[in-house]
Amino acid sequence: MEEQIKAKLEEMRGMLQADGGDLDLVSIEGKTVTLKLRGACGSCPHAQVTLKQGIERALRESIDPEIVVERA
Repeated sequence: MEEQIKAKLEEMRGMLQADGGDLDLVSIEGKTVTLKLRGACGSCPHAQVTLKQGIERALRESIDPEIVVERA
């Protein structure tokens, strides 16, 4: 599952980079994925929405419905 998560995150980085941001994978522990948002995404007031409604939703839909994304 870890490789699937990494591949999906890499796929999603393009969206963030297009808006002047990026992400770093901090850790994957079980079904909890910890990410650090950088650039414009790191200081954006909508960062939590990006994590939960964007990244977490995509990981849940494509890999496992129990994945939780947290911000580092």
